[in-house]
Amino acid sequence: MVLSCNNICKSFGTTEILKDIRFHINEREKAAIVGINGAGKSTLLKIIVGELAADEGTVTIAKSSTIGYLSQQQDLTSENTIYDEMYGVKQELTKLDQRIRSLELMMQNASGKELDDMLNTYTRLTHEFEIQNGYAYKSEVVGILKGLGFDEEDFDKKINTLSGGQKTRIALGKLLLSKPDILLLDEPTNHLDLISISWLETYLLNYSGAVIVVAHDRYFLDKVVTKVIEIDHKKAQTYLGNYSEYVRKKAIMQENLIKAYNNQQQEIKRQEEIIARFRAYGSEKSIRKAQSREKMLEKIERIEKPAGNAKIRFFLEPDIMSGNDVLSVEGLAKSYGSLELFNDISFEVKRGEKVAIIGNNGTGKTTLLKIITGSVEPDAGKIRFGSKVSIGYYDQEMQQLNPEKTLFDELQDAYPHLDNTTVRNILAAFLFTNDDVFKKIRDLSGGERGRVSFAKLMLTGANFLILDEPTNHLDLASKEILEDVINSYTGTVLYVSHDRYFINKTATRILDLAGKKLLNYIGNYDYYLEKKLDVEAACLGKPLNEKSAESRGLPWASAKSQYASDGEQTSSRLSWQKQKEEQARIRKIKNDLKKTEDEIHALETRNEEIDSLLTQEEIYTNPDKLLELHNEKSQIEKRLEELLEKWEQLAAEEQGL
Repeated sequence: MVLSCNNICKSFGTTEILKDIRFHINEREKAAIVGINGAGKSTLLKIIVGELAADEGTVTIAKSSTIGYLSQQQDLTSENTIYDEMYGVKQELTKLDQRIRSLELMMQNASGKELDDMLNTYTRLTHEFEIQNGYAYKSEVVGILKGLGFDEEDFDKKINTLSGGQKTRIALGKLLLSKPDILLLDEPTNHLDLISISWLETYLLNYSGAVIVVAHDRYFLDKVVTKVIEIDHKKAQTYLGNYSEYVRKKAIMQENLIKAYNNQQQEIKRQEEIIARFRAYGSEKSIRKAQSREKMLEKIERIEKPAGNAKIRFFLEPDIMSGNDVLSVEGLAKSYGSLELFNDISFEVKRGEKVAIIGNNGTGKTTLLKIITGSVEPDAGKIRFGSKVSIGYYDQEMQQLNPEKTLFDELQDAYPHLDNTTVRNILAAFLFTNDDVFKKIRDLSGGERGRVSFAKLMLTGANFLILDEPTNHLDLASKEILEDVINSYTGTVLYVSHDRYFINKTATRILDLAGKKLLNYIGNYDYYLEKKLDVEAACLGKPLNEKSAESRGLPWASAKSQYASDGEQTSSRLSWQKQKEEQARIRKIKNDLKKTEDEIHALETRNEEIDSLLTQEEIYTNPDKLLELHNEKSQIEKRLEELLEKWEQLAAEEQGL
């Protein structure tokens, strides 16, 4: 055990944030601290590193263990270049290297005992230098910088000229380079693109120390952590496993807790009724029995009523169904001056698809959405919408909100046909109650503005949602609600997102904006990772080797299995046309399966109606009607047998997709 928190309590004024927090971290363990926004996660990290004092409780760190901390806000100021700032972390190693070099020069002119003493010192210093990975520390600096998304041409940039996000990446790099025994990271994936996040996952998995991380990136948590510490209603509960295991175990525990609470409440109510009856009898014996049961009831350890977190409760449903062809993009191109974002990109979106657009920062994903929605003009290309398509747009910058309006006015002005009660009910569904509805938009947090935008989106009745980073500013619970909403939505969705867990849960197709082109993947994020090298090699002509794989965040050991040993591209590579054909085949299987299920449901419902009719006297006493229903029932059962066989075949095909 390298770190232990015991009975940590913290309040700010009269507001209690943390109460009796207890957990421990073992050597090399990778743990996550999760909870809703405002639960106290960052506060707990600051208490562990000593930036804040706990009101009660202790933090115990193993003797001689070092601790490193990355906060969300970095105030990094320096006249150093990026490379020199990173290199400075290895200052002691640099001094050791200089001593060794000086000793080598001195030994050239020494002899006898003096030389022997120098040789002993030289042996000791070189051994220490080797243990500290001295022969590779320069390449380690370069490797971490490149892993965090800096190119070699960036290395000479001054720290003071960098953006806030770049400074945070440098702070993270310095921390990783210092290799503390316990690493505390508060939202380390902020300001990283997908390739850098993938690199960081691999780095932390192989990190020799313990790691405690606060992050909203659930895919990252799934990859890295083996323990989850949830802060919920001021207290901490520990779950072994990654994030998905935590979600599964918490649901089971919550269900069992609710059952235990309800069962105990029923038993308490039953005992109270018995006590009341005994007292009503009025005899001495019955009163003694009542008193005995009252004492027994007092000794019961009461189960606290399970607390639930307030969640966004909303649904999206189109007012009308669009045609099968929702969007067609042909030959689209866009540049800003000499910066070309993309050229000659074409794709189609069909009704019911959930399409995610991904890509590195600066590739033009948001610009592409703005071109589709008409707020930015393309340099070339055509955009066509299908029949009866109505668009609902969620802008990550939320520029469609008027900062000077109240929440109430923002909704009522957009939808004047809604009465006051309806507007209040809608806002309440998004956790805005009482006087909250009269707050100005400008005074809201990013997460609150996001909820207002979704409230407006819900009212559009659109059948084609275009969403730009919809999970930004949402806590984990709200992201899960949004995933359920997107998956149950019967319209079409096109969105940009960096949230790999969200993409994995919701996308039926991925468009990767890479090399100024769109690469098509018919599946979720896991499928994209599996086929990434294959498709890039076919469409972009990227070399298939260890360096190219790792530069794109893919371990070569697993990626190279996609190729023949002689380096030839395998026959599994799909051309764009073949991918479209495969997409159509998959869509047909899904549509056929749904139609079959709907017909089965309708026939089973009619079968039950016939069974009910056959029990009615006016039916079973009427031979003609009886024969008619029996014939219909026979036809239904024959058709059901055919449909069930077809359903079994289609379900097997869908499972194999």
